[in-house]
Amino acid sequence: MADDLQRRWEEKYAKAKLREDADFDTLSSVELDPLYGPQGELDERIGVPGEYPYTRGIYNSGYRGRLWTMRQFAGFGTADETNQRYHFLIENGQTGLSVAFDMPTLMGRDSDDPHSLGEVGRCGVAIDSLADMQTLFNGLDLEAITTSMTISGPAPMLFAMYIAAAQEQGADVSKLGGTCQTDILKEYIAQKEWLFPPEPHLRLTADMMEYCHNNVPKYYPLSISGYHIREAGSTAAQELAFTVASGFAHAELGVSRGMSIDDVAPKLSFFFNSHIDFFEEIAKFRAARRIWARWMKERYGATTDRAMMLKFHTQTAGCSLTAQQPYNNVVRTATEALAAVLGGTQSLHTNSLDEVLALPSDEAVEIALRTQQIIAYETGVTNVADPLGGSWFVEALTDKIEEEAEAYFAKIDEMGGGSILQGMLTGIEEGYFQREMADAAYHYQQLLERNQKVIVGVNRFTQSVQESPEVLLIGMETEERQRKSVAEVRANRDAQAAEDAIQAIREMAHDESQNSVPVLVEAAKAHVTLGEMVETLKQEWGVYTEPPMF
Repeated sequence: MADDLQRRWEEKYAKAKLREDADFDTLSSVELDPLYGPQGELDERIGVPGEYPYTRGIYNSGYRGRLWTMRQFAGFGTADETNQRYHFLIENGQTGLSVAFDMPTLMGRDSDDPHSLGEVGRCGVAIDSLADMQTLFNGLDLEAITTSMTISGPAPMLFAMYIAAAQEQGADVSKLGGTCQTDILKEYIAQKEWLFPPEPHLRLTADMMEYCHNNVPKYYPLSISGYHIREAGSTAAQELAFTVASGFAHAELGVSRGMSIDDVAPKLSFFFNSHIDFFEEIAKFRAARRIWARWMKERYGATTDRAMMLKFHTQTAGCSLTAQQPYNNVVRTATEALAAVLGGTQSLHTNSLDEVLALPSDEAVEIALRTQQIIAYETGVTNVADPLGGSWFVEALTDKIEEEAEAYFAKIDEMGGGSILQGMLTGIEEGYFQREMADAAYHYQQLLERNQKVIVGVNRFTQSVQESPEVLLIGMETEERQRKSVAEVRANRDAQAAEDAIQAIREMAHDESQNSVPVLVEAAKAHVTLGEMVETLKQEWGVYTEPPMF
């Protein structure tokens, strides 16, 4: 059987298209094989790259065929300022856009909402209307570049503006590529940026899944996020379990809309955190692929390779960065990025050294991007697929994390009476996920306070000659410009068209047979603002209040 596995892999590799600009030898010109296994044979238990159970990666040739997408998360101030940053990043070698929104936008509020005071443009870009979305992508061909938008609560409204902006460019919507996060379950678990109760949120998510399936086949309507779960204090196994369980839940949601699992699963992408424990992170990524493949095949009946392949984006750990001795953060980010690459990520964001202090400066952003490029082009780690596969330590750690995750899946399944989707909702309402993460965070804090865990520059090696870098600060003048801009949009639009669009949203809220996305696209084209769309739906659906946890 091992010989059959080897032969099958070799046949596929012989047909793979490899990067023409790459040299796959070591720095000393030692020729390397594209894949290694024990004593020239391949281990059937972990498989080979590009074949079930995908422990060793989803692509046969690893990064020899194609590098990961270098997708730096960026957004600050106004849409015009962020547009300039995007052009800077693309000129410096970035290969995909990733939009960071400010807090008012993440919460579905307009920049002139009283609750937005002091937060406009501070932690991301302010997007109030289609006019802002058009400015954000000015001079950028949305057909030619993939775009990721990290937003969940008001994701359908921002997605509608993105579709409208692309149509205004003259783009063929069916050719658009990218991802919208749209993961509302992790908001209830970790990030707390929800708008409505869970059920209407999930309806909007299902509408986006259905709309993309029918109209935007290259676009991923969901990027199920473990990043924020890890940032909130979870362990690696909790991050993996709660994230992949959310993936199972969304698979069930899509199937409930009449789509097959082979249609739904390939359009679910994932977003993981790469933390500082190097080998644990690599093992986590490998375990995630194997779990997803097995559950899709055995539990949900997937029959296609694409449905069983777990694709994921990675961001280095923001919570590992320190304000003390901030230049140390370059080393942390490089280590975490290398773990993501050795774990087989499909795209990667590397944090900037000054993010713990303020929005990243141009210099810090360039260093973060260069970190990825050095890993890709200088280190040689892309020459061999899954170079750590077969390591006794890595394989044992992969098995251990998988075992811990499976215990969580069993608990969630039990809470849902055989439905992971219902188990996730029950766990949210009962505070199960929040308590598990809080316990993990408390345990880690105790270890830090007892100096059993070391953070260099924080609780050991604290003397330093480092000076704090200059940081990018967003002043109130930015907020004033944005407030004026949204007021001008309302003043200059066709008032009747806007009111008709708002009424259409109100009617859609009570007609579940109607897909919400076309209604929201038409509202965007009528220059209805984000806050107006969200407030209209809050009036119809109500708001969510988290139950108290003790």
